[in-house]
Amino acid sequence: MPSTSKVACVEIGGIPISLATTHDTFYDLLIRRYKGFLSTSPAEFKLQFDIVEAGPDSDADVRVRRDGSEWTIERGDFCARWDPRTRTGSVRQNANPYSLDSVLRILHSLILAERGGFLLHAASAICDGRAYLFSGVSGAGKTTLTRLAPPDVTLLTDEVSYVLPSAAPPAGAPPNAASYQAFGTPFAGELAKAGENTNAAVAALFFLEQGPENCIDTISPAEAVRRLMRNILFFAEDPKLVEKILASACDFVDQVPIRRLTFYPDSKVWKEVHHFVQSPQHNRFGHDGVKEGVPAHV
Repeated sequence: MPSTSKVACVEIGGIPISLATTHDTFYDLLIRRYKGFLSTSPAEFKLQFDIVEAGPDSDADVRVRRDGSEWTIERGDFCARWDPRTRTGSVRQNANPYSLDSVLRILHSLILAERGGFLLHAASAICDGRAYLFSGVSGAGKTTLTRLAPPDVTLLTDEVSYVLPSAAPPAGAPPNAASYQAFGTPFAGELAKAGENTNAAVAALFFLEQGPENCIDTISPAEAVRRLMRNILFFAEDPKLVEKILASACDFVDQVPIRRLTFYPDSKVWKEVHHFVQSPQHNRFGHDGVKEGVPAHV
């Protein structure tokens, strides 16, 4: 008699995906891992998991390519196929949480690319009701900054920020209000702590650097796009989707203040973040009040 499939729906970024498996231990694992992101919403996408004994480790490079209308996603520890037309897919993987996280991240990156959003290697948090993103190379201070956050700051993620264009802002809202939203994710980094399952309008993106004092500086739109593209998580070998990602990055830079945040690792840095929106020179137009347009070629 075949085993009964168990199904859990995991909703990240407002996108519910059902995960089905006949493997009891794996089902228990995903319930624990995505506890704060389980949903009763109707699934928008469906994945069926076939769990195998431990095989090669996850050090191999991931490959994401389109085979006709379907996507193939492969790494040493998993192989997945996903059909965007039927919104269904199958995954054959080891019974470990890292493979599961990777599959979901890659699937969300493909979905977001079509919707004008992206996954960003960045910490993010809600302060004063608005979301702030903190991006940078390894060691720049993303985890340090989140550890220093005061109690009234809500952590969305210390590792992978989830960014989507907003719906139309309400009547009377200021220009570019809520042009993008940042969502909490369960994808934890060094903190080993999932983000809160909530979202807020993006107030700014800071590229982090550590220094002797706290300082916020403008950067050129071209440099902002280049840095943003380097930190967007996207693995697909698909030129059309890469073009969409670039277009989304340019739009994001045009709509959202992008700054360099040099900081000394103590809690005072959050005072700079707290006062960012209230300070009139800190807007997407730069210190001189002149709009910094994004060039056509960056």
